[in-house]
Amino acid sequence: MSKNFKHPFKFGIFIVVFSWFIFTLYQLGKGIMGQMVYFTDVPGSVGLGFRTAAGLIALVILLFNLFKKDLSPTELLISIRWIILLEAAYWLTLFPSAIWGFQFEGFGYSRTLLIVSTGIPCLVESTIAPAILFLLFIKLNPNNSTRVKIKWGLVAGTTYIFVFWFNYTMQWFAEIIRSGIGFITYYPVNAFAFALTTGGLFALMLYSLIYSKKSLKIETFERFDLKPIGIIITAFGLYFEVVFLLWLLFGSPSGWTIWHTFFIYHNMDLWMLSLPLAGIPLAFSKNTRLCNA
Repeated sequence: MSKNFKHPFKFGIFIVVFSWFIFTLYQLGKGIMGQMVYFTDVPGSVGLGFRTAAGLIALVILLFNLFKKDLSPTELLISIRWIILLEAAYWLTLFPSAIWGFQFEGFGYSRTLLIVSTGIPCLVESTIAPAILFLLFIKLNPNNSTRVKIKWGLVAGTTYIFVFWFNYTMQWFAEIIRSGIGFITYYPVNAFAFALTTGGLFALMLYSLIYSKKSLKIETFERFDLKPIGIIITAFGLYFEVVFLLWLLFGSPSGWTIWHTFFIYHNMDLWMLSLPLAGIPLAFSKNTRLCNA
């Protein structure tokens, strides 16, 4: 990695990991204190505990690096595998929410609305995300080749974007079911955010898929170009920033909505607002091959 971008990247990735840990820790405490639907909230809190532990491990790794006490390659790989395993466990604990979303009818919501807003999205999140992460955990076995590790890392990253695109798109569709298509067509801000979610995130997923397909034959980390990864990370983080900024500037122009309630108040991934701090140094570096890191 270019020396001019080495320190900004290290600073950025530290802020991202710190934000991940602190935000998740806050949500964990908030969840424990505000249990409402025990069938979903208790497993959710347990899952946030797993994610908090994953964030703590990542933060410790970076602190070691900050104080010039880097872990050995074996220790680093073991730590990364633990982070992946704990993150997979977090997503898995959303499965009770999927069951609840398919069976519950109340709070003034129809069965169809709850299936679209909760049942189907949580089912996808709690099956596809942990499945790909568990598979990545297995593929990162020290005995596997670097090519295998790179391949499944790329597959997991692309799948992650798909999961977010699907979940967020379903929240928009749920609000359309509740309020009608006028919720989007009558309000330009909502229309822009809807297009950014359904079209923008989908385009980012396709870009990630194309890049991953082109990189599957890479045999060593030294030949792995991180610039496109920086573009993907930056674009993904900017999505969160733009949607959040729209809410700060315009609020919810159509009144209370499922979408804004979900994204602003019940979104466990708003720490991703910090992602561009790590992505931009990679995206704009003249040379981001790992052999120069």
